[in-house]
Amino acid sequence: MCWSATGDLVAGSAIACVGVACAARVRRIGDLPIATLPLLLGAHQLVEARVWQLDGGTRPATVAWAVIALPLLAVWVPVAVVCASARPARRRLAVPLVSGVLTAAVLAYVIATRTVRAEIRGHTVGYVIGLPYGQVLIAGYLLATVGALLLSGDDWLRGLGLLAAVGALACWALWRLEFVSTWCAVAAVSSVVVFGWVVRRARAGTRCEAGIV
Repeated sequence: MCWSATGDLVAGSAIACVGVACAARVRRIGDLPIATLPLLLGAHQLVEARVWQLDGGTRPATVAWAVIALPLLAVWVPVAVVCASARPARRRLAVPLVSGVLTAAVLAYVIATRTVRAEIRGHTVGYVIGLPYGQVLIAGYLLATVGALLLSGDDWLRGLGLLAAVGALACWALWRLEFVSTWCAVAAVSSVVVFGWVVRRARAGTRCEAGIV
């Protein structure tokens, strides 16, 4: 989420470009889900730019925003981390993965059976979904996304998880005050971290192929 339609449009376009650069540098197919995460985040910002332009309400763009933010990311992140991780590390990722699948299933059902509305509140957009057992679902969502990154065993991904946790807390506090939405800034920084991770993995792969490592 950003503070205006223009902010979302600019941020979304820039983040998506980082995603294209990440995908172009991937040397291992298992790294592709994480490498394309900025593309997903960029698309999410662009969808919200449309929500701003339509002045909120209940529209396809609002539902699309909710689908990406909730069930899709809940399952995408843990699956991506599992795909990028070595076999020994995958065992400890079983809990975040299961949590992501179950949480995504519930969230998808809620979105499919309830009305999703967006409300423009100053420099923020509020999304009204009416989640049942909201605290449980939030816990499952954070375990799946932030938890998977922190348990990945990769320093860059752990840093990304820490950034997501701190950034989400700060953005939530500002959003609750209806002051300004700043998630687009967190998404932008996260995308740069993902790019650094992709470059590092590509260089490591090149050294291995050359017999240096």
